[in-house]
Amino acid sequence: IMDYEEISKHNKRNDLYVVVHNKVYNITPFLNEHPGGEDVLMDEGGRDATEAFEDIGHSDDARELLEKYYVGDLDPKVNTITFIVKKETMEII
Repeated sequence: IMDYEEISKHNKRNDLYVVVHNKVYNITPFLNEHPGGEDVLMDEGGRDATEAFEDIGHSDDARELLEKYYVGDLDPKVNTITFIVKKETMEII
């Protein structure tokens, strides 16, 4: 079980986590394979990417592939938190 404080630390090209439907995924190995490019994933790194994931309308195959990168669940006691992040450093302020 992870919280957003922990997940937000994983926001770099060599260490990238996202949350989709309260599940945490380490998508680092998938960056070079993503059909939409790695920048799209980097923009969502270290936070809840559920809305972005659903807005695209991913296929059943994409949803199945995502499970390969599952690393844990979002702490159920945690509500969605919005972080203010410095874009240059990805530092939480």
